[in-house]
Amino acid sequence: MRVGFGVLGPVVAWDADGRAIALKGPRHRAVLARLIVARRRVVPVSRLVDDLWTEPPPAAVGAVRTFVAALRRALEPQRPPRTPARLLVTEGPGYALRADVDAVDAWRFEQDVAAAATLPPDGALPRLEEALSRWRGPAYVEFVDEDWARGERSRLAELRLHAVERQAEARLALGRAAEAVPDLEAHLAEHPWREGAWRALALALYRTGRQGDALAVLRRARALLVEQLGVDPGPELRRLETDILGQAPHLDPATARGGAAAQVWAEAAAAYDRTVASGARARLESTVGLLRDLSMTGGGGLRTARQQRVAAVAAAEELGDPELTARVIGSYDVPAIWTRLDDPEQAASIVAAAERTLAALAAGVGPTTGPGAPGEAAPPHEAVRARLLATIAVESRGGRSERGRQAARQAEEIARRLDDPALLAFALNGIFMQTFDRAGLAPRRDATGAELIALSARHGLVTFEVLGHLIRLQARSALADFASADRHAAAADRLGERHERPLVSVFTEWYRALRLAATGQTAEAEAAYRDAATRLDGAGMPGLEHGLLPLALLCLRVEQGRPAPTDADLDWGPYGPWARPLVLLARDDRAEAAAALRAVPEPPRDLLLEALWCLTGRAAIAVGDRATMARARTALAPAAAELAGAGSGLLTLGPASRHLADLTDALRGG
Repeated sequence: MRVGFGVLGPVVAWDADGRAIALKGPRHRAVLARLIVARRRVVPVSRLVDDLWTEPPPAAVGAVRTFVAALRRALEPQRPPRTPARLLVTEGPGYALRADVDAVDAWRFEQDVAAAATLPPDGALPRLEEALSRWRGPAYVEFVDEDWARGERSRLAELRLHAVERQAEARLALGRAAEAVPDLEAHLAEHPWREGAWRALALALYRTGRQGDALAVLRRARALLVEQLGVDPGPELRRLETDILGQAPHLDPATARGGAAAQVWAEAAAAYDRTVASGARARLESTVGLLRDLSMTGGGGLRTARQQRVAAVAAAEELGDPELTARVIGSYDVPAIWTRLDDPEQAASIVAAAERTLAALAAGVGPTTGPGAPGEAAPPHEAVRARLLATIAVESRGGRSERGRQAARQAEEIARRLDDPALLAFALNGIFMQTFDRAGLAPRRDATGAELIALSARHGLVTFEVLGHLIRLQARSALADFASADRHAAAADRLGERHERPLVSVFTEWYRALRLAATGQTAEAEAAYRDAATRLDGAGMPGLEHGLLPLALLCLRVEQGRPAPTDADLDWGPYGPWARPLVLLARDDRAEAAAALRAVPEPPRDLLLEALWCLTGRAAIAVGDRATMARARTALAPAAAELAGAGSGLLTLGPASRHLADLTDALRGG
């Protein structure tokens, strides 16, 4: 049973259906709250005693154990007798609550606020609204006088104030100033010393046409600060008052976010709308350029760009001009680092359109050519053709068809012949995506990444330079060269921050969790994986998100020789077939595990190829499936010098050589 916990208000617990779980008396809730404050860490019994009583009674230790036993019965009512607790666990000298990161409302609140900080206003606002909706009252409200709760209560309260103000800023940026006013007024009634909130309220009032009220708010803020704190308003408040009095143009909603840059955008967009006809082909090509840039702004932009990309290609095909269609398809040269498709149907649609367009170009079909049309067929433009081929290579990743690899090689050949750096960078992305036809190819991918970095740095191709660093981060991880991988992670982070590429940090944060796992820091790695998984929510990459956290934690367990988790509600995503035999073995269901293993397909040819073969091999050893052992050994043999799975930059099962040795021993011993 999945249990949720609430501390943003009275301390409560809920079952999977959202019903409140009876927690008995106040000391039971105090124990639970104290363990939540500890954030999955062990709290010694002696510390619990000191925290629960000012003057502990003689039987205090026994009482704590009684409270814990009662909590366990309430939280895990279906746990069989004499089986270890999985949620409120005994460890060493005390207890720990092993709640999932998303099971505690305060932890989810923090995740949402942190995620919102990386998103543009249209993405940040819903995350902040959801985060603030979790509050039911002051945090840990029953324990306001307890020393152990004081620091956590203060930290959460401050974070909530920040979230309210960030929500107001997002509304202002989105032209929804009127919505910001009532929340800011209530916020300031309770917290009148927040200068940022006074500024946001004055600006919101000004943008709703209430200039006089805006000035009155600023003067009220001045009076409070001077009379009660003895300080003058800060420079931002003083500057805003001057700007409102002068009706400064940059306060206008259309130009507020981004200042002069926003004004240029607004005027250029308006001029484009006036001068370029709505049905003009130039609009279609311009749209694809915008979609390409939008895809790199974060989760919301990436999702929108993907959705509209197919529509743009369909619109181009309707016009019957294959060269235009080729430009529309090939202009979406967004670097791809993850080898599992976010939307397989969409990718197949793009590949099919690219193949049709290549055929039309080869046949010379166009607006004034084709069967029975005048004019001669013109030879296809090589650069456009190379972009179509690179698109096919990138969008065919993870498959078994030779077509993707063939298209990648052809695109690279054309790009090198034309000496076109941008085209070569895109073609190399296709080469990278098609370098997974067998295990052990990290050195080849490392070389591709190195060329991408050098090429992109010379020609200012920032997004492909980032891609090169991420590719090398993965490859050097596979080769256990973490010093180099660290440098590439740092370089990718610097470029991502400087050029506003928020998705870069998703990959580097997962890498740092992998590094902890690879160096034996298991507890720290598990916590880091759970934190990294929160970054995937809203990142717009479902092909990366689904099932990845359970898979990473399974790999940690396998590395330690521990059984797989058996939680019924775990979402294994696309990795279910490879996890299922190990889960069944952990349930002591050997016959079902053997049957599940026989049904396991060969792993996709992607970044997790070696990891999935290792899981298959472990299950085969456990059930004595010699045929599968042999297949796993053959598949893994080329990667003998690598860390299994680490080429993903996400997770690892340790040296592939160890798995190969175990498979060899099992085959000999049989």
